[in-house]
Amino acid sequence: MKMPIVRGVIDRRILVNFRVDPDVLSWVIPRPFVPQIVNGLGIAGICLIRLRQIRPLGFPSMIGLSSENVAHRVAVEWEFAGERKTGVFVFRRDTSSGINSLVGGRLFPGVHHLARFTSDEDNRRFQVDAKSIDSSVTVAVDGELSQEWTSTSAFSTLDAASHFFEKDCIGYSPQTMPGVFDGLELRTVGWQVEHLRMHCVKSSFFENTNLFPHGTIQLDCALLMRGIKHEWHKCDSLTDEDGP
Repeated sequence: MKMPIVRGVIDRRILVNFRVDPDVLSWVIPRPFVPQIVNGLGIAGICLIRLRQIRPLGFPSMIGLSSENVAHRVAVEWEFAGERKTGVFVFRRDTSSGINSLVGGRLFPGVHHLARFTSDEDNRRFQVDAKSIDSSVTVAVDGELSQEWTSTSAFSTLDAASHFFEKDCIGYSPQTMPGVFDGLELRTVGWQVEHLRMHCVKSSFFENTNLFPHGTIQLDCALLMRGIKHEWHKCDSLTDEDGP
């Protein structure tokens, strides 16, 4: 069954980004993907996104669904049909939605694991926690809006960071079949980000020293998006046999 175009609103999206040793990332991401390099560093991150009014294109917004979601991901590139592509590889997706969990990897690209979310937010400060039902993943972030850019970031300015993540609108994640990766493209209307200064960031995935040894990963920057209309489009699947 072909996935329909899905439309909705990004109510809130937090992108917490890390600088990572590219050699480490090369070990933990599968073929055909390789890390994108920014000033000699790989870029990985946590995407915490709250969606609302999610429904197939052509249906009224009043029937749309809402959900909280978290993805652990890394900026990658790959070759397809002789052309260089850029996007993100998503190690794992977790969601508050039973429907997302049921259809993810089947009718909708990417396996989605069930998780519980709590949040405490106002117009300036954002605290979000997530814990997967299978206890494999825990996440906690706490940040507030700031006009001052992070001087240690791999990106020179907020605009540079915004452009980097805007261009990487395609995400691939593992399918139920080993070695096959589902693709999903995010198309936004009125892309706009703000800077978040982080007070606390915890991720059981990125704190796993078996994957990311001490000293190989550091917090880089965090971005916030709010009230963005968007669509999800399915992309062609890739396999670990694709690429040069």
